[in-house]
Amino acid sequence: MSSNAPQRPVRDLRFFLTIPHPCSYLKEREATTLFLDPQESPGQGVYDALSLLGFRRSGRHLYRPHCEGCHACISVRIPVAEFRPSRTQRKLMHRNADLTLFERPARFHEEHYQLYDRYIRTRHADGDMYPPSHEQYRTFLTLDHPYARLLEFRLDGRLVAVSAIDLLSHGISAIYTFFDPDPAFDRRSLGTYAVLRTLRLAEERALPHVYLGYWIRECRKMNYKQAFQPLEYLDGRTWRRLIAL
Repeated sequence: MSSNAPQRPVRDLRFFLTIPHPCSYLKEREATTLFLDPQESPGQGVYDALSLLGFRRSGRHLYRPHCEGCHACISVRIPVAEFRPSRTQRKLMHRNADLTLFERPARFHEEHYQLYDRYIRTRHADGDMYPPSHEQYRTFLTLDHPYARLLEFRLDGRLVAVSAIDLLSHGISAIYTFFDPDPAFDRRSLGTYAVLRTLRLAEERALPHVYLGYWIRECRKMNYKQAFQPLEYLDGRTWRRLIAL
């Protein structure tokens, strides 16, 4: 996870703001995004520092919301040592014990893309990632850098889920998970299981946190994040305990 390349201090980096655009999560609202200069390489040291300030990665870009008058997007993370799975989560771990996990570099694989294509068309046909394409997938989830990894979940050799993660010096950032939309897998709750398995991976590697990206109180699609307790949120530059609702 380390890099020998010199890292510029965060204060010397350049950032850009997008023009206001429709918010992907809250209707009738506009969003503005703060991006690290695309000419800057998102090396390990820079990424580690910016992730503590609420930045996320999408492809080669590091970003965070920067919306005037709106603070709905809250960065959240799970303190690994304090996490205790609920009864339901323990059942899911047992239910998915027959899955085999493989860790891969975040490179393009046609098998991965075919699963992603079916997932987006089935589960997110009303979202801004529809329709999926090879170019969109490559831009979003592939990156030739040691910290960018893909977790494969297989059942008797069949690919059933893929999680994109980043290995940080202070945790694992959960980027995105897609899975087989076949109703036969619904009881496995593969999205939740992927987070549970990422927590175990962080514990095995002595990494203290799993970053879940942004949580929006008003967005029902993000309610699942509250099921992982305890949860911490970023308040300015300080991470604080989020009280369960």
